[in-house]
Amino acid sequence: MTLVLHPWQPDDLAVLESANSPEMTVFLGGVESDEDLAARHALYVGFTQAGGGGMFRIEVDGEPAGYAGWWDEEHEGMPVFEVGCAVGPRWQGRGVATEVLRRVVGLAQATDPKPVVGYAAVGNRASNALCLRVGFELRGTGMFPMDDEDFEVNIWVIDAP
Repeated sequence: MTLVLHPWQPDDLAVLESANSPEMTVFLGGVESDEDLAARHALYVGFTQAGGGGMFRIEVDGEPAGYAGWWDEEHEGMPVFEVGCAVGPRWQGRGVATEVLRRVVGLAQATDPKPVVGYAAVGNRASNALCLRVGFELRGTGMFPMDDEDFEVNIWVIDAP
C-alpha cells in the first residue's frame, strides 16, 4: 500500500464532498451544507497558500482516501496545533489513519515545536483508539462547540518535542 499526502489544492473539494456523509460525520455534527463545505474548503486552501496550518489530501495507491491536517489553535490559553483526520470507509481498518496522523503530527511539530491537540467525541471509539496508537495522552474531557449543540470530547495531547 502506497500512502501519499498531497498539499490541499483548489480542486480538492470533491474529497470533502465524498466524506460529507452521515456515516463519516456522525461524530462531527452531521452532514454539512454545500455552503459550509465550500467555506471549509476555502479555509483549507488558505492554509496551504498562507500558512496557519497544513491540510492534505490523503491518497492510497493513487486514489483519494480522505484528508488530514493541522491548524493553529488555543488550548487552555496556550498556543497549540489542533489536528484532524478523515479516512473513507474503504480504507478504514488498514492502518491508513494511524500512519497519516503520525505524519501530520510530525509535520506540524517540524514547523513549530508546540503541543498538538486532538479532540475525539467520547463515544467515537475508533478516533479515541487512533489517538492512543499515535502517542497522544488523554488529558481529560471537555465540551466542543458545534453548530447547534456541544459535543463531549476526550482531549488528547502530544507535548512539544
